Amino acid sequence: MNIAKERRAIDAALDNYRQLLNGFSDEHFTQTPPVGGWSYAEVYDHILKSSLGSTIALERCTNNNCPPTKKGMNFWGYYVMATGLFPPGKLKVPEAMADKITPKKISIEDAKNFIIKTRKRIEGVTCLIADAKENARWLHPRLGMLNAAQWFKFTRLHLQHHTKQLERIKSNFAKG
Repeated sequence: MNIAKERRAIDAALDNYRQLLNGFSDEHFTQTPPVGGWSYAEVYDHILKSSLGSTIALERCTNNNCPPTKKGMNFWGYYVMATGLFPPGKLKVPEAMADKITPKKISIEDAKNFIIKTRKRIEGVTCLIADAKENARWLHPRLGMLNAAQWFKFTRLHLQHHTKQLERIKSNFAKG
């Protein structure tokens, strides 16, 4: 994996998320689409909290602060990492994670601050990845045990995946 290339892609995705914020009013940002589903605010809350959580897992791997394991990615982990795509259909959040990652309607200002915080975390952990032990892994609830480099790639893939969700929300409002 090319860490610098992944970093540029993460930065580009965060730039895109930041730029999109300029097109929303506060009311529209938190409004639920006519056909239901998440608002823009909830997507931002989810993706940015998830990205921050991924950097924590990544950092645990770089510090080798993980329980010993011989386990690796599961089928979906290999699928996502190999294809760069998430499984089709909507995923149900595991019950153990529901309270932690259920999205909330945040303000545009909160989203901007989350983007800044995420950028700082990404900047802080990027330089640690090259020296991380490949067998130091932390559990991802869907993909199995990921090492630092895999957590970094997941962060990029997850950011890019949810830009498609933002397009679906935009389309839902347009049909509305």
